[in-house]
Amino acid sequence: MQLCNVGHGFDYETEKVARIFLPYEKINIIHGYMPGDNTALCALERKGETLYARAEVCLAGKKETFTERVADTENGKKSELAVARCLYNCLSAVTGYKSSWGILTGIRPAKLFSALADSSGVTAAKDIFKNDYLCEAGKTDLCLKCAESEKKITGLNTPASFSLYVSVPFCPSRCSYCSFVSHSVEQAKGIIPDYLRLLKKELMFTGEIAKRLGLRLETVYIGGGTPTSVKAEQLNELLSSVRENFDFSSVREFTVEAGRPDTVDREKLGVIKSAGATRISINPQSMDDAVLKNIGRRHTSKQMTEAFYLAREAGFDNINTDLIAGLDGDTFEGFKDSIKRILALSPESVTVHSLSVKRASNITRRGEMPDESTGCIAGKMVDFARETLQKSGLLPYYMYRQSKTVGNLENVGYAKPGFEGLYNVYIMDETHTVLACGASAVTKLKEPRGNNIERIFNFKYPYEYINRFSEIISRKEGIEDYYGKYPVFDK
Repeated sequence: MQLCNVGHGFDYETEKVARIFLPYEKINIIHGYMPGDNTALCALERKGETLYARAEVCLAGKKETFTERVADTENGKKSELAVARCLYNCLSAVTGYKSSWGILTGIRPAKLFSALADSSGVTAAKDIFKNDYLCEAGKTDLCLKCAESEKKITGLNTPASFSLYVSVPFCPSRCSYCSFVSHSVEQAKGIIPDYLRLLKKELMFTGEIAKRLGLRLETVYIGGGTPTSVKAEQLNELLSSVRENFDFSSVREFTVEAGRPDTVDREKLGVIKSAGATRISINPQSMDDAVLKNIGRRHTSKQMTEAFYLAREAGFDNINTDLIAGLDGDTFEGFKDSIKRILALSPESVTVHSLSVKRASNITRRGEMPDESTGCIAGKMVDFARETLQKSGLLPYYMYRQSKTVGNLENVGYAKPGFEGLYNVYIMDETHTVLACGASAVTKLKEPRGNNIERIFNFKYPYEYINRFSEIISRKEGIEDYYGKYPVFDK
């Protein structure tokens, strides 16, 4: 599509709205109007003393226009939202599609709702979501519930707080939808020993910095990839290194992803338990064996059930599971069955993701993009999950959204009260610093008493991580430089 912006600079906002309807199409932005098919005009224009937002869309032989008067003489936020609404209404009319999130496209809708509620009250925040962003009541209510839960968790934060993320970027196989930098264990087994050796060095270096700065460790998250794809003795060495190099006296939560059920066994669970992990995540994504095969997973739903019970036998009383709405070959009835079978296991939390098709995924590489019907079915799936999980006592506690998600939907974590995933909230809310180690890890430095954020990036691929490790260590020195500008403790 050709997106023509006239009289304003809201390129980012108008492109985001266009992608709600055309998520996989190339969008070219120009400043000026060139009429033609597959073209959208977004204009901000003055007639006398009155400012108007106007959109005109020509798509697949259909044409729609929409105009809105703007009570914003400074071309600010109200103008931006008015232009976005006009474009949204035109595209909705020509495509017949209406997003339950309206024009809201940010990754953290609950954080926005919370800020609006703090400044203007809950009722006003609801009105803004409805009238300014065109959000449906169900999504607004979801934001309210997540915002309330997140606030309780972020309230535990102190100026010295931080979390630790450790990346183990290896998996048994690559899922069709995956865009993470993960390598199959079979292909990468030759470099795993070197990777783990250097990762332990990075952990030691990072831990020394945290101690010198007097930082307080709140949560630890070992993710990937699938950390349990490495051997039990390798996993033990890694977890031991984490414990040796960081002060765990203040840790509220220690999570290890045991994502693939086919990587879970008694020995590895024993290693994780002995290391003091308080929470694990076993993620089937579906309980339909045909769907699992479609997405490139090598385990079955039976293996998921067996792995879950093994974890219970090992003493884990805080287990999360993940499901994805909109997977290839899944149906509404099949997804309902997955939800019911997961609930029969009685996990402490369930995270329901919506399929997001990223550029680096095999789905994109093969050109197997989901059609509109997938988004409609996925919408029914997440609605069913929300209703069913809440009835079962699992309440929404955090949420985020991604671009190119089927149906323009969301990802939501549900948990029994007292079992909310603290790290999930901290990373999404950007509550405090996250020190990250390993390939593709991103350290996010947060000003202790403010909102400034800076990032330090590690190299993405394991072989880069190994070959350029000295550069990673050099970059990590920036942590102390940052806290030199924003000291943890007042002098």
